[in-house]
Amino acid sequence: MKPAFLITIDTEGDNLWSNASHATTKNAGFLPRFQSLCEAHGLRPTYLTNYEMAGAPVFQEFMRDALARGVAEVGMHLHAWDSPPILPLTADDMEYHPHLIEYSDQVMREKIHVMTDILEDTFGVKMLTHRAGRWSFDHRYAHMLVAEGYQTDCSVTPKVSWRSSVGDPSRTGGSDYRNFPDYAYWLDSRDISLAGDMPLLEVPMTILSREPAWVTHTNRLIDESPPVLRNSLSPIQRVLRRSFPPAVWLRPDGRNLSNLLQVVAQSLSENRLYAEFMLHSSELMPGGSPAFKTEADIENLYAHLETLFAYVRDSFVGMTMAEFHDKQVQWKRTS
Repeated sequence: MKPAFLITIDTEGDNLWSNASHATTKNAGFLPRFQSLCEAHGLRPTYLTNYEMAGAPVFQEFMRDALARGVAEVGMHLHAWDSPPILPLTADDMEYHPHLIEYSDQVMREKIHVMTDILEDTFGVKMLTHRAGRWSFDHRYAHMLVAEGYQTDCSVTPKVSWRSSVGDPSRTGGSDYRNFPDYAYWLDSRDISLAGDMPLLEVPMTILSREPAWVTHTNRLIDESPPVLRNSLSPIQRVLRRSFPPAVWLRPDGRNLSNLLQVVAQSLSENRLYAEFMLHSSELMPGGSPAFKTEADIENLYAHLETLFAYVRDSFVGMTMAEFHDKQVQWKRTS
């Protein structure tokens, strides 16, 4: 069976990197072009949707049409700082963007429940797939998703730590996924870095290493060396990590087409069950993100997407996240 090509779009307001006090949703008008490209290559995106986009009439019309035609899935993407109920955690949540896992269990549960209800009422379908805002996830969050009927999560970013991604300044930052699996697995109820028997399938982002064993060993020796020696060797380490990236995402930035193709090829050569692509909806609009500021940037992005999607169409099967989950359930029952 061919592996799945999973397209996940964090569907959210315009240029949220700017920490604006009010989120706008103009990028919703740029989604039909992307959806048409996906359909032309037999691919089926999952639009992981946050609060402001769920209330955007242009996105509502677009998503209802895609659902009616059975060519996409809508899921949940929760930004804790502006999802109701609004209960301030920091001096300025719109500036600090606190992680949901920094709130109390009660507030977490309420935000997840309210956001799920909004999406289900708006689009008339059960929410099955979730990705955490700012990639912050823990075992409490997993149990709360199960209680709401979610079947799949895709918040884990293997090989990547978000500890330096500060939310509440009094806390320790985001989740550390460096020792998590880089394949799909059913979550353990107490430790989400382990496989277990929860009815929630974790589908980590496709983030692969291009670091040979000797480079890994060299970097480890440098990291463990005394400070004086480590400082003198840091230029060598920077060159090694630039030449042999330890974590390469299946995520376009306008300059990394060769990396995207290599990640897909590596996924095939390693007989992985899927390759998971991600992008923000705002990155499809000029000026909607730091990476794609102009119309020329967007045209370059689409040229890369056309090449990538043409490359995968014969070797992969396009699936939504819910469809991939159902395939894993079938495999689990017959294995």
